[in-house]
Amino acid sequence: MFSALLHAFADVSAPAVRRFTALGLALALACFMLVWTVTAILLARTSLFEWGPLNWLVDIFGGLAVLVVSWLIFPAVVTIVMGFFLDRIAEAVEAMHYPGRSPARRSPIAETVATTVRLMAITLLLNVLVLPVYIMAPGINFFVFLGINGYLFGREYFEVVALRRLDPIAARAARRRVAGRVFVAGIVIAALFAIPLVNLIAAVIATAFMVHLAAQMRVADPRLTVS
Repeated sequence: MFSALLHAFADVSAPAVRRFTALGLALALACFMLVWTVTAILLARTSLFEWGPLNWLVDIFGGLAVLVVSWLIFPAVVTIVMGFFLDRIAEAVEAMHYPGRSPARRSPIAETVATTVRLMAITLLLNVLVLPVYIMAPGINFFVFLGINGYLFGREYFEVVALRRLDPIAARAARRRVAGRVFVAGIVIAALFAIPLVNLIAAVIATAFMVHLAAQMRVADPRLTVS
């Protein structure tokens, strides 16, 4: 897994991937500004929820609360936006490192949109639901973030790669066979989104990482035809 991550970091500057890295950087900055603005507005109106402790904390640590919440919600938002480019990133990485692969399956646009929106909507919803934990439980909130997003990002980025060769039912079956490794990979991806500056291109790194990891899984278990 570590070697797959190293390859992924190297790939972001490769000519075939560089334009997606630049696109991801631009979209990530735009997403963060959007999330920051929306979060600031929502937290400024938390009195609507009539929850005293949250209101008190936001009043005292308003700016810090906005920053922390924006930082934690940002990964789900940027992955939704980048979701429509992840397949092309996976294609570029495969072409560079695994040119002998069989042609990728052409996923219907509706399938790609439905899969991306479904998983990332769940990610966004769960992160919003645990918002009180993010704000009220410093230290614990980071582990909650890793646990929730590790599971969901593992699913999302694995399926980006798996759906290039398998239909949705087969992709889910493949994911279940390697659920543990996918979850650990998801935690790694969630951690990437938590690192300043790295998080701006984390979606690109995560896609390349999962392409390489899927290739390693296939070598270890030839029945796992996910890449």
